[in-house]
Amino acid sequence: MAINIVLYQPEIPQNTGNIARTCAITGSRLHLIKPLGFSIDNKYLKRAGLDYWHLLDINIYENAQEFFSKYSDGDFYISTTKASENYTDVKYKDECFIIFGKETAGLPNEIHERFKNKRIKIPMINDAKARSLNLSNSVAIVVYEALRQLDFQNMK
Repeated sequence: MAINIVLYQPEIPQNTGNIARTCAITGSRLHLIKPLGFSIDNKYLKRAGLDYWHLLDINIYENAQEFFSKYSDGDFYISTTKASENYTDVKYKDECFIIFGKETAGLPNEIHERFKNKRIKIPMINDAKARSLNLSNSVAIVVYEALRQLDFQNMK
């Protein structure tokens, strides 16, 4: 049993480090799609999840095409502020993939179009100045909802 967390071109090492720690502690797989805004050896990335790297199942892809080719039959959701459906309104399945965009630009239009019926959002106040939550916080919120729906299998 595992949830797959996908980061599309993440830019901030501390966010990715925190997400890696969340994935390690929940048994979720982490998928990173290049280009990355940092080196995988970055001290800030490692510091955020230093004690947990041995628990992490991490996969890195050169580009989105490589990732989607490998998982062409995957069950995908994309987390975006542009969705109409809340992250709590969908039924997550074991082995599903939840894709998060890069911090400064989100996901490209072609991914939005490909998964237009699989877009989810975290509700926020209706204020143009409140653009989005921090990426690592967003991942934690959604992954724990998916795990809750799956009865926290293999967790104590």
